[in-house]
Amino acid sequence: MSSGFDFDHQINRAATHSVKYDGRQAMFGISEVIPAWVADMDFAAPPAVTQALIARAKHPIYGYTLFPDSTYDALIHWMKRRHDWSIQRDWIILCPGVVPSINAAVMAFTQPGESVIIQPPVYFPFFSAVTQTGRILTQNPLRLQNSRYTLDFDHLEQCAKQAKLLLLCSPHNPVGRVWQPNELEQLLQIAEKRNLIIFSDEIHADLIYPGNQHSALAAIAKNNAKIITAVAPSKTFNIPGLNLSALIIPDDSTRSAMTKIFDNFHVSASNPFSIAAFEAAYQEGETWLEALLIYLHDTRDCVEAFLAEHLPEIKVIKAEGTYLLWLDCRTMNMTDAQLKHFFGHEAGVGMNPGTQFGKEGSGFMRLNIGAPRKTVLSIMHKIKQAWHNKNN
Repeated sequence: MSSGFDFDHQINRAATHSVKYDGRQAMFGISEVIPAWVADMDFAAPPAVTQALIARAKHPIYGYTLFPDSTYDALIHWMKRRHDWSIQRDWIILCPGVVPSINAAVMAFTQPGESVIIQPPVYFPFFSAVTQTGRILTQNPLRLQNSRYTLDFDHLEQCAKQAKLLLLCSPHNPVGRVWQPNELEQLLQIAEKRNLIIFSDEIHADLIYPGNQHSALAAIAKNNAKIITAVAPSKTFNIPGLNLSALIIPDDSTRSAMTKIFDNFHVSASNPFSIAAFEAAYQEGETWLEALLIYLHDTRDCVEAFLAEHLPEIKVIKAEGTYLLWLDCRTMNMTDAQLKHFFGHEAGVGMNPGTQFGKEGSGFMRLNIGAPRKTVLSIMHKIKQAWHNKNN
């Protein structure tokens, strides 16, 4: 490729203890499927990341590790450069992953029996973080109109009367929306009126397609609201297995409450390898990311064009961000169980059933396009052939 990064190169991930590959049998009841489910990519991480890991591995002691100033600086500079958000070191809590942080937020700001708002169809750990801690799940479903999802503010206003916490997904997984500043401002107005704390999962913030712009919720709020922003290099640079993310929390009391939960569990994200990768990604991975975004954009458009021409029964919800496509399969006239069987056992493609993201996902499937384009087009052809066989 002209960028110098070969995203077409196919890397064999089988037998690497990969959830996406080695977990196929458990997920689909069949191992011979092209995996397009778990949200990691089949691309090599940026060369700078691999080089940093090799360099650290050459020191033969892997002991308890502190976070150096350079780790915080890498994130601070990245947020300013990529998102025009000036953050302070004191606002940052480094932590082991966004999902544990969601659970920590639920525990920090609500009591059992209190209400937490989610906006389905949404990433499934949002559900379990609420239900498994004895909180009440209050659902404010997104509205689907003219093949585009929007926030239902009137309903949110009603939900917020009783709730303490809102779990926001921005950009949204799985529907691919990049929320606009006016939408986020309206959300903030409701939160301020109802004294609602917001956990904003912005892990996909760097993966935005042309014509869209991610806005950090806390930056729009002028850093004075009770907002926990979760970010990480994991999706951006394909290093989720290294388990290092960050919470950015400008409000002192909100940050103290989160810190207390992590301290109580003695949870530490300090790991010599995750630190090396975190810094290298944010300091030296930008050129790689720019090339990746072009590649993903072209793949997204290829999928849309293929389905429009060959499989109009499947409609793609236009992704504004993320490498996840939300496929509307409702006109295929199959139950959710039939859809799962069709894609997995007849087409040989392993995707996430939409029902994993709530009942609003019924009739949908989530497709991960973070793979060489040849693989993604092979998926398209396998689905086309299976559909042809089914109807002839």
